[in-house]
Parts: sequence; C-alpha cells; structure tokens
Amino acid sequence: MASEKQHNLEETSPLLHQQQPPKHSDNPKAGPPPPPPPHFPVDWTADGLPVGHSSVLGEPMGRTPWNSSLCACVGQNDHFCSSDLEVCLLGAVAPCVLYGSNVERLTSTPGTFANHCLPYSGMYVIGNSCFGWNCLAPWFSYPSRTAIRRKFNLEGSCEALNRSCGGCCGSFLEDEVQREQCETAFDLATHVFCHACALCQEGRELRRRLPHPGFNAQPVLVMIPPMEQSMGRGA
Repeated sequence: MASEKQHNLEETSPLLHQQQPPKHSDNPKAGPPPPPPPHFPVDWTADGLPVGHSSVLGEPMGRTPWNSSLCACVGQNDHFCSSDLEVCLLGAVAPCVLYGSNVERLTSTPGTFANHCLPYSGMYVIGNSCFGWNCLAPWFSYPSRTAIRRKFNLEGSCEALNRSCGGCCGSFLEDEVQREQCETAFDLATHVFCHACALCQEGRELRRRLPHPGFNAQPVLVMIPPMEQSMGRGA
C-alpha cells in the first residue's frame, strides 16, 4: 500500500520531467523535415593552399602574379623601397651576393649563403673570362626561380604570355606536365637573357614574403636582480 502511494506521488510531482507524446502536424500533406546542408571538407596542399573538389583529385587555386614585374628594378614606392634599392644595387654590382642571399632566404637555413655564392662566383668568372659574358652562371641559378614559383604558387612566364595573347595556348597548358616543362624552359630563358633583372625580381619577391633566417633567433630573457632593500626603524 505504501509503495502504491509513493508511485502516485512520483507521477503527480511537478518536479519530475513528464514525457509528452510527440505532436503530429495537423497538415497531412506536410513532408519530412529538410535534410541538413551537405558539408564539403576542405583539403590543403603541401604549401598550405586550399584545393577544391570539382574533380576527384581536386584542383589548386589560381596562380597569383609576382609582386613586381621583371623590369621594375627599382621596386615600388612602398615600405620595401629601401630593400628594393639594395636589391637593385646588388644585382648590378654583385649578383653572386644577391643570388646567395636569395637561396638562403628561400631555404630558411643559415649557412647556405657560401655554398651557393662561391660556385656562382666561379661560373661568373669563367664565363666572363672565356666567353666574354655571364653565360654559365644562369644555368646554375635558374632552379631558384622555379622553386620560388612553385613555393608561392606564382604565375609563370608561359602562363602570363598565354593570358596576354588571349588564351591561344589554352589546350597546351591544360596538361600539367607540359605546362611545367614550358615554365621551366621560360625560367631558364629568363635567367640567360635577363639574368640581373631575374635575380632582382626574385630578391624583391622573397623579401616581401619571407624574413631572413638570421632574424628567426629566439629572444633572450635578461634577468635583472632586485635592488638592495634596507629596513628602516619607524619613528
């Protein structure tokens, strides 16, 4: 008898949550609730660029142009103006130093300056001594332009030429292998025929995108000892 009273009190207690039967819609023609919107995951390439899902493997983002043109040797009138003038001076007077600095900044590894500056200097001297112009060093330095273009997903010379002429080579550029071979050949031609301008353009691009590896050192925490304290006797 006591258990039945307790059961009745539990049913009539306002503190207990009472389950209500599901409400049915008065409209018999109402259909099921709409499904949630589909969720498309976003993948990322090795360089941190998002890819779409228009195909099975995904298509990369559109390539961006260089920050400055090939012939803009003095750079742009921005906060990198002093750096652009330094790059222009190095490209005209000491291209070996500019090339070594570009590779050191690109690889973000301190100590690679000498490994690239010294071989470039040797090829520069041999080319000017034997052939009368710098014809050997561009064959050694042009891979850096290809690496910069791939790292930052930049527009190549072949793609820029195709865009300027109205897409006459669109079918040729659809093949990734053929397009990359064409861009690599254009990188070599740019270094051979416009070597100083190519080094300056690469130097300006790297200075706008990457800090020098020598500036990546961890800050040093200096501990200052407390001053001497003396205990005074109250008056």
